Amino acid sequence: MSIVPIRRAIISVSQKKGIEAFARKLSQNGVHILSTGGTAKILREAGIKVQEVSDYTGFPELMEGRIKTLHPLIHGGILAKREPQNLDEARKNGIEMIDLVVVNLYPFEETVKQGCSEETAIEHIDIGGPSMLRSAAKNFPYVTVVTDSEDYDLVLSEIEQHGGTTLETRKHLAAKIFRKTALYDEAISEYFQMNGGKSELLDLHYEKVLSLRYGENPHQKAAFFRDPHNHYPNVTNAKVLQGKQLSYNNILDTDAGIKVVQDFERPTAALIKHTNPCGVASAERIEEAFEKAYLSDTISAYGCVIVLNRPCSAEIVRFIQKHEIFVEIISATDFDEKALNLLAKRKNLRVLSTGELKANPSDRDIKSVGGGILVQNIDLSSITIADVVVVTQRKPTEAEMRDMLFARTVVKHVKSNAVVFAKNEITTGIGAGQMSRVDSVFIAAHKGGNRVDGSVMASDAFFPFSDAVEEAHKVGITAVIQPGGSIRDREIIAKADELGMTMVFTGVRSFKH
Repeated sequence: MSIVPIRRAIISVSQKKGIEAFARKLSQNGVHILSTGGTAKILREAGIKVQEVSDYTGFPELMEGRIKTLHPLIHGGILAKREPQNLDEARKNGIEMIDLVVVNLYPFEETVKQGCSEETAIEHIDIGGPSMLRSAAKNFPYVTVVTDSEDYDLVLSEIEQHGGTTLETRKHLAAKIFRKTALYDEAISEYFQMNGGKSELLDLHYEKVLSLRYGENPHQKAAFFRDPHNHYPNVTNAKVLQGKQLSYNNILDTDAGIKVVQDFERPTAALIKHTNPCGVASAERIEEAFEKAYLSDTISAYGCVIVLNRPCSAEIVRFIQKHEIFVEIISATDFDEKALNLLAKRKNLRVLSTGELKANPSDRDIKSVGGGILVQNIDLSSITIADVVVVTQRKPTEAEMRDMLFARTVVKHVKSNAVVFAKNEITTGIGAGQMSRVDSVFIAAHKGGNRVDGSVMASDAFFPFSDAVEEAHKVGITAVIQPGGSIRDREIIAKADELGMTMVFTGVRSFKH
């Protein structure tokens, strides 16, 4: 068991949760407490006896507080092996042993996420904290180290039971420290890379959420990992309120749906199949948006994932029940109590609450290839009426422009080659993943049927030929939004003019492979 007693501790924390109660118990168990600035002040005001580090070392806090604990009396007491040679050196140099290090780090990530100057970000890079943590973790055979307030009770219980901590606990806590400091350094590195720094090395640290029953197919093994730096509302951080364990494909589909609806400010619902939207609608009320999204393609909606950018109400659940819609997952920003009571009757249905959706501008899109990975920023392109250029003789109506912007937002989430037909902010036909753009038009027209007439069309990339525009006109498309940039743009614009259509260019391509 190798119990090591704790006689002297150093406490320096930026996150004060639980520290008073923890320090009081340590003091009651005869532990001498060293502390720094703000932490010492809080403990002293709570009636806990502490010794300032500056009084112990004989040096004041220097360089505007940058230097507090970087001193041989501190690091010698932490790093010394409890063996004759080290102990003799310590005695000769007046170094007392420090048996417990309680430190958490300056909140660097939280500070830069809120937006700050480079000077402020740099001042939130902790130096003394990681140095003490790593020193203590390295010397875990003799020293106990704590950075997480959730571990306070563990340490106290062992002190009260054994008079000190066990080797198993010290080793476990040391492992947590090295993970913590590695992630802390990674966050700082990422900040500099995103703000003008250059690096040829990409470090990816993900922690396991759970093992999955299988991957994309039953014969493939899989697991789900999360980025510990990412605290944005997303599929990884969503709360699973009920249902069977999420599968590999469930997670992919829900993620795809969240990315669709978070692009819209108005209440919007998306129904997802195989990571493609099969129905999307925006409306004044989320209930109306959901109903319209479902009715836009009831066949493809079988076995879908439903994603909402607003709370899910009982009215939506009743609609699902009334129409006996087979649904794998419902994901919403929240669920009202009546909705959850109704959903509870379907125990296998997965129900996820994301919180209010907001895209993470620093998110990366990572794809694996044989022997490596491709990394890019996520597509945050957003097109407004001010961004488009009307290239035809006929200008779009207000309704056509509204629907083109809606369709363009949807099409960036559809696998290429992609086109989306829309009318009244409802998808009326979606063509996805075809080798030629005109084939996507044929599919969207087939899926939409009679609903297509009077719709607009959005394309994720330019039209290489005029055939797709001609076929769209045949089924009643009146307006087209596309990036432009084809060598045949003039020919395609002339064809739209000939057919009495209106066309606008965005200048922004949104391929999704």
